[in-house]
Amino acid sequence: MNQPPQPKPRAGTGQGTTVFVALVLAAALSRVALAQPDGVEPAARRLLKGSTDFLARQQKFSLDTESSLEVVSASGQKIQYDHTAKVSVQRPNKWRAERTGEIVDQIFYYDGKSLTLHNPNGKYYATIAAPSSLEEMLDFAREKLDVVAPAADLLYTNAYDILMQDVSSGFVVGKGVVDGMRCDHLAFRAPSTDWQIWIEEGSRPLVRKLVITSLEMLNAPQFTVVVKKWDLKPKFGAATFSFKPSKQTQKLEFVRKDLDALKAK
Repeated sequence: MNQPPQPKPRAGTGQGTTVFVALVLAAALSRVALAQPDGVEPAARRLLKGSTDFLARQQKFSLDTESSLEVVSASGQKIQYDHTAKVSVQRPNKWRAERTGEIVDQIFYYDGKSLTLHNPNGKYYATIAAPSSLEEMLDFAREKLDVVAPAADLLYTNAYDILMQDVSSGFVVGKGVVDGMRCDHLAFRAPSTDWQIWIEEGSRPLVRKLVITSLEMLNAPQFTVVVKKWDLKPKFGAATFSFKPSKQTQKLEFVRKDLDALKAK
């Protein structure tokens, strides 16, 4: 393969700059390696608990995210897919999630009684009766329908307990900046995943970035989500959480995992 022409180094750049950058990175990585303790640091617990408790107290909020999902091919090559999402929540039982990207185009509506999936491009939708609370609906969607909602773990009022389940170690990496926001950067390890989380400093300890690394899969693919915007005082209209199909929209049925398992017996 022909290589593109390489730019000539400007005055003051070159091997010296490369060595300097390498030394800075090595020093940073050494600090991380030395800082990683056995077990979970109290400071990491405190920062994560403060963030999850803060979001649990919010009765209405919305967030806009950008995500990247890595998929490993049969040859071991990593392929990355990007998508955006907008999530709207009104506790205790209203939720909407719009996802758009290379491999997904869908809108979920939950109004406290039913869960609806709408595919605007394909012009079809499916509706099913759902439990009457947000947490129960998210459990139902994952366990019965194999549907995992965007940033779902963060939406539970007991998000801290869910995130820390089976965690064997965790520590504060240091300070970081995500999309212009100064954050506390934390890292945790569980049997099947490593995960990192960036939490905004100050009076709004909101999650700004989350990286999950799958340790049990070939080449350890990652899922990354960056929260581009939080709105803690959103204005929701009457149609935000409900769906009314047009005449051109075809109705389909959800495929339930539990019914498939019963049929297989």
